[in-house]
Amino acid sequence: MESYKEEFIQFMVESDVLKFGDFTLKSGRKSPFFMNAGAYVTGSQLTRLGEYYAKAIHASYGDDFDVLFGPAYKGIPLAVVTAMAYSKLYDKEVKYCSDRKEAKDHGADKGGLLGAKPVDGDKVVMIEDVTTSGKSMEETVPKVRAAADVEIVGLMVSLNRMEVGLGGKLSALDEINKKYGFDTNAIVTMDEVVEYLYNREIDGRVVIDDTLKSSIDTYYEQYGVK
Repeated sequence: MESYKEEFIQFMVESDVLKFGDFTLKSGRKSPFFMNAGAYVTGSQLTRLGEYYAKAIHASYGDDFDVLFGPAYKGIPLAVVTAMAYSKLYDKEVKYCSDRKEAKDHGADKGGLLGAKPVDGDKVVMIEDVTTSGKSMEETVPKVRAAADVEIVGLMVSLNRMEVGLGGKLSALDEINKKYGFDTNAIVTMDEVVEYLYNREIDGRVVIDDTLKSSIDTYYEQYGVK
C-alpha cells in the first residue's frame, strides 16, 4: 500500500472522521463504521485533506484535466482545497466548479454553477467525500454535461465502502462507472482500511480488534460486493 494511503487512513481516525461502532446509514443499513467528511473543520486538516485528494487524483488520472467539480454542499470545499493542493504539489493550475442548490438569478455569476463554469473541451474530474448510492451523481452529471461539451475523466472519493449500491449487485462506484462511462476511484478502500488498522494502536488504543473485525466481516457478508 502506498505511504500516502496509510497516512490518510491514520489521518481519518485521528480527525474523528472515520468512526467505528453501531450506525444506521441513510440507506437503512446497520453499519459497524461510518465516515463523515464534515468533521474536517480546521485549516490544517483541510490542507492535508486536499493534498491526499491531489495525490490520489494524480496517481489515478495524471495531470490531463482542467476542472475539479465538487457537488454541493460537501464537494465545494473538497474541490477548493484540492485545487489549491494541486497547484502546490504539482505546479498545475486547475479550476474548481460546483453546482448551486438554487440557481442565482442576478449578478455577473448568475446561473446554477459556482466557480469556473466549464467550457467546451474541458476535461473534468468529479470529487466527492463518499458514495453509497450514487444519487449525487444523478443530480450533478447532467448539469456538468449540459454546461458545455466536456469530457468527465473520472470520479474521486475519499473512501470506497465496497458494498453493493442501489442495484444490489455492483458497488456504488461500479454502478456509476457503468451508467455514465467514466472511471471511478477512491483514495482508499475499506479493505485497505481494515488491513492497516487491524490490531494497530492509534493514540494508545487498538482501532480494529478481533470483535470489531468480526462485525465488519459479518457486514460484508451481507452487503459486500461479491
